[in-house]
Amino acid sequence: MDKVHQTDCGCGTCNSPSSRRDFLKSAALLTGGLSMIGTTVAGAVSTPEDEHLREMKESQSVKDGKASRFTILYTADIHAQILTHDEFFLENGKPVYKKRGGMAVLKTMLHTLKAENPENTIILDAGDCFQGGGVAALSKGAAIVPLMNNIGYDLILPGNWEVVYGKEMMQKDLGAYEATKICANMFHDTKDEFNGDLIFQPYWTKMIGGIKIGFIGYNDPLTPKRQSPAYSYGITFTKPELNVAKYIRLLRDYEKCSMVFLITHMGLAQQVDLANKPYVEGADYILGADTHERVRKPIEGKYSKVTEPGAFGSFISKLDFVVEDGVIKDQHYALLDVDPDRYKPDAEMEVLVKEAREPYREELDKVIGRTKNTLVRYYVIENPIDNMITDALMWKLKPDIALSNGFRFCPPLVPDKEKGYAEITNDFLWSMLPVDSNARQASVTGKQIWNWMEKELHNVFASDPAKRFGGWVIRFKGMEVNFTVHKELGKRVNSMKVKGKPIDLEKSYTVVACEREGDPEEVLCRIENVSGAHNVDGTLHEIMREYLAKFSPVAPRVEGRITATDAPSTLLSQLEGYDYDFI
Repeated sequence: MDKVHQTDCGCGTCNSPSSRRDFLKSAALLTGGLSMIGTTVAGAVSTPEDEHLREMKESQSVKDGKASRFTILYTADIHAQILTHDEFFLENGKPVYKKRGGMAVLKTMLHTLKAENPENTIILDAGDCFQGGGVAALSKGAAIVPLMNNIGYDLILPGNWEVVYGKEMMQKDLGAYEATKICANMFHDTKDEFNGDLIFQPYWTKMIGGIKIGFIGYNDPLTPKRQSPAYSYGITFTKPELNVAKYIRLLRDYEKCSMVFLITHMGLAQQVDLANKPYVEGADYILGADTHERVRKPIEGKYSKVTEPGAFGSFISKLDFVVEDGVIKDQHYALLDVDPDRYKPDAEMEVLVKEAREPYREELDKVIGRTKNTLVRYYVIENPIDNMITDALMWKLKPDIALSNGFRFCPPLVPDKEKGYAEITNDFLWSMLPVDSNARQASVTGKQIWNWMEKELHNVFASDPAKRFGGWVIRFKGMEVNFTVHKELGKRVNSMKVKGKPIDLEKSYTVVACEREGDPEEVLCRIENVSGAHNVDGTLHEIMREYLAKFSPVAPRVEGRITATDAPSTLLSQLEGYDYDFI
C-alpha cells in the first residue's frame, strides 16, 4: 500500500476531417459514450471505465481478427528524475505524498503495458527529459540518453528545456536517441548550408492496427523568452499556426492517415487554445506537455482533444483504440501512476541508473542541509521551495528584493516522520536549480517593479491563453503583493509593499535575481532598463549551500508573500472554464 505523508506546506475512415468527427460522435452515441476517465489507484474496486477497457480487449471482433486494437503510451517532463521519489497528490482537498516514478519502475510498467499489445503499441515522450536533475546537469544530458534508449521509445519530441546545454549539445543528445525525433517549428538560424532548414523532421507515420496514423511535433515558440536567450542561439522557433494545417492536410490527404496526433510541448492552456483553432481541424488528439498537468479525462476542444501526462516519470498516459475496416470503433484513455508497489523495478535499468550516477554519486549524495517542512513546488502563486531560495538570497546579499523564477520542475521532498526532517542533498539542489547561475544585482525603480509585476502576472493569467508563458508566478522575498487574477493587463496589482512599506514608485530599490545568459546588460529577470546591473559573488548553488549549512533545519512554507483576491494560495493550474482539476 502507499505510504501517505501529511504535510504542513500550506498548500482511412473518411478523408474528410469533419466526416471523421461526425462518425466518432455517432459511434459515441451508439456505444453509450466513449470512456475517458482515468484509471483509479492501486487496489481500487473495478470501475465502469476499467470494464470498458476490458470489453475493448475482449471484443469478439478483435478475437475473430476482424478488428484490431492499438495503444499509445506517452510520458513527458521527466526532467531527469531517474530515481523513485515523493510525489504530490490531493485527497479530500488535502496534500498527501506517495512514492512514484524512477526509470527502473517506469521501464517495467511501460514494458508490462506494451506486452498486452506488443505488435500494436507505440511509446513516445513529449519532451523535457534530460534537464532537471544532477546527473543530467553534470553530463549535459548525455547520461540520460542510454536510459531512454533502454526503455525503447519509438518517438521523441524536444521540449523547451532540451536547449539548456546549447544547440550543439541538444543535437548530439537527441541524435544519440534511437527513437525518431520530430518537431515542425524549430529551424536552423545559422550562417551555413543548414540555415532555414528544420532541425528535426516535422512528422512521423506508422502503420498500426491495420491503419496508418501520423504524428506532428511542436515545441513552445516562446522558448527563447522563457529560458535564458543564450540557450537558443542558432535556433528559430515559429508558431504552430504557420504550418500545422499544411501538415495535417499532408497526412490526411496524401499519406492517407486515418488518425492524426499533434505532440506539443506548449503548456495546457496554450494547447487547449490550440484545440479550438480551425487550423488544427483534422487532428484527433493534442498529446501535450510542459505544465506538468495531470489530465485524467481528455479536454474537449472544438477541433481536437487535449491530454497531458503529469511530470517526473510519475505518470503514463495510455490511449487505446479499436479499429475495424480502417474505422475507429472504440477508444479509451487513462492516466496511470508509475507505482513501485505495483511494478517491480527493472534490474537491467537499475544497473544503468547506477552506472549513470556513479561518476557523480559522491558529490550528488552529499547532504547539504535539512528541512522540517515538505519542499514542494506545485503551487502556481507561491511555494516553499522558492521561498527558501529567496530567503537564502536575501540573507546572503541583503538586497531590498530577492527574486526566483517561476519554475515548475522539482519533485517534492517529504520529511521522515520519525526523524522529523528530510535531508537535502546536492542532487536535490540540482533538481531545484538545474542551472547553477550567477547571482545578479541591479537598481530598479518602484515604477519599473510595478509594471514588471503586471507583465509577469499577465504571462501566467492572460485571458488569451496564447499569451501565457509556461511557468508560474515569479517568486520573491522582501515584497508583499496582492493582485486579482481576472483583471486586465496593467490592472491586476492591487497593492505592493517593500519591506513592509508601500512601494515608492519614484524610489530605486536593489534587486537580486539569477543571471540569464544572453540577456541584454540592462535586463534583470525580464525587468528592462535597470541600472547598474552586475554579477555578485557567488552562484545560486554556493549561496544555497552556505545558507543551509548555517540555518538547517529550515522550515519554509507558504506565508502570503503574494496573494490573490480571487484565487487560493493552493492554486494548482492556470486552466479555467473546462472540466479539469489537477489532482
